[in-house]
Amino acid sequence: MAILIPRISEYTQKGKQMTSQETIALIEETLDLDEGVLAPDTVLADVEEYDSMAKLSLIVMAEDEFDKKFTSDIVKSFVTVNDILIALS
Repeated sequence: MAILIPRISEYTQKGKQMTSQETIALIEETLDLDEGVLAPDTVLADVEEYDSMAKLSLIVMAEDEFDKKFTSDIVKSFVTVNDILIALS
């Protein structure tokens, strides 16, 4: 199965272009994970810290940092980190 990774220029945090690695680092920070734990193909169900509080934090981060509004249904649909990256693009 091919992993789709949005182009680097598609991530904009408050007007600043971000790479996918910078975006993943921000997701790791939001989920209170060590740097380098996540990759685009990481299955979120395999991440112990990805619980209901982490999902709420992700919703807040998406709105605060990317001006993206995630509903709980959108967050529930995420299977991999790449799904989050696509939603943030």
